[in-house]
Amino acid sequence: MFVLVEMVDTVRIPPWQFDRNLNDSIAEELNKKLANKVQVHFRYVVFHPFLDEILIGKIKGCSSEGVHVSLGFFDDILIPPESLQQPAKFDEVEQVWVWEYETEEGAHDLYMDTGEEIRFRVVDESFVDTSPTGPRSAEAAATSEEPPKKEAPYSLVGSIIEPGLGLLSWWTNS
Repeated sequence: MFVLVEMVDTVRIPPWQFDRNLNDSIAEELNKKLANKVQVHFRYVVFHPFLDEILIGKIKGCSSEGVHVSLGFFDDILIPPESLQQPAKFDEVEQVWVWEYETEEGAHDLYMDTGEEIRFRVVDESFVDTSPTGPRSAEAAATSEEPPKKEAPYSLVGSIIEPGLGLLSWWTNS
């Protein structure tokens, strides 16, 4: 779930320095970039779960897009409708997803309420470049009524479609 990462940076050598010794050019650019700054070599821990890893989080909320899950320190997890236990339906009034669990005695509605603990499998991840794009032109701003939707730079897609996954309360005897 967590990995150690070593940071690597790129130093740009401008074309007018191509005639100089490569090591001298690199040393000069590094000095420009790092002079009068503390130079540190460090490692840091990054949250990066692997695909098919099973995680336990809490339901942050539900929408027609699916179930939104939080791990406490990371909130950008979505379990889309097609990855929920089936048959499932979205209750517009309660704003919750409901698993219509079939038994010999008939169907039982199992609600996915906010705050419930949920076990899910990581099935996909998404990295989005959120670098600034610069100011929008007045013409583009006039034609666009809504500001662009902000996307998370890193998000996960989960699944609870297989037995044993889903709300922890579904699979305990209490």
